[in-house]
Amino acid sequence: MGLLAETIASIKPADEKAARAVAARWDTLTKPRGSLGRLEEIASRYAAVRRDPQTRTGKGAIAVFVADHGVSEEGVSAYPKQVTVEMLRNLARGGAAISVLARHLGLELVLVDVGVETDTSSEGLPAVIYRRLGAGTRNFAREPAMTAEQAIKSLEVGIEVARMMAARGVTLLGIGEMGIGNSTAATAVLAALAGIAPGLLAGYGTGLDEEGRRRKVAIVEKALALHRDRLGDALGVLACVGGFEIGAMAGVCLGAVSSGVVPVVDGFIATAAAALAERLSPGISSQMFFAHRSADGGHQAVLDYLRARPILDLEMRLGEGTGAALAIAVIDAALALLNNMATFASAGVSDKVR
Repeated sequence: MGLLAETIASIKPADEKAARAVAARWDTLTKPRGSLGRLEEIASRYAAVRRDPQTRTGKGAIAVFVADHGVSEEGVSAYPKQVTVEMLRNLARGGAAISVLARHLGLELVLVDVGVETDTSSEGLPAVIYRRLGAGTRNFAREPAMTAEQAIKSLEVGIEVARMMAARGVTLLGIGEMGIGNSTAATAVLAALAGIAPGLLAGYGTGLDEEGRRRKVAIVEKALALHRDRLGDALGVLACVGGFEIGAMAGVCLGAVSSGVVPVVDGFIATAAAALAERLSPGISSQMFFAHRSADGGHQAVLDYLRARPILDLEMRLGEGTGAALAIAVIDAALALLNNMATFASAGVSDKVR
């Protein structure tokens, strides 16, 4: 049994008994019942995914997967392809938005090159792990984005990263990405999986105008028609129209849940990865936290498809795991309240008259 199959087979349902124990604990704390709203639900769900009624916490981390996309040749982005490698360097040197947020919030930041066109492995970039599956995907408007073997390997890279972070004591793991053209790949993946029209999914990405958005829609529609016969399962979708970083993020979702680590999904592109993981392991999306509702494209339609309720809505559309970082801070705050507030008994405060 390969790593992917082994991981999927090891995924267990959430522990609802642990969730109920945490819900009962909330009701002993010095506050009106339910007054902390969704923070109470968040802590209970954390316990269920961790299968730990004590809600023990460890470190928070963000894993950002970086790759190039052959479909960028079709003019689907407002930025040139070389921005991917330039941003990888910026991420590693601490100048990107997620770099700042990770430092500010005390989160470990891991950068994974899964297929940037320019190989920077000789540059000594800090915090970059090299798991390159190629120098970017192929142009899926003309041929499959990757081989079936590359698709499986991309998922397994993510599983390995999740296991590595679990071994480091991480209990909250956010996923993020960087790659010119990847919102087009995410649109194609989600259209194929969810059956949502590309025109309802495609957004303006990194600054397209309306003409550019329509071109993106046309390219996705062309690709879906070209690969129609191979889009019947998750691996076919990933291989034909996906991206190395999208596959890796899906693998993180699988590997994290199987390891008792709580995955925190960033925005539109990360949600495409979550949808792939859901197709591979039905029901797993209920064990993920969805960080925020992206302002780009049809993210709300995809959240509805997954029956997911995001933690935040800040009109963000950057990617990089920025929304996931902020959501981890909210989850951590919920756990701090649960574990550090006084109970009615310990504080000598009268409980509600029943």
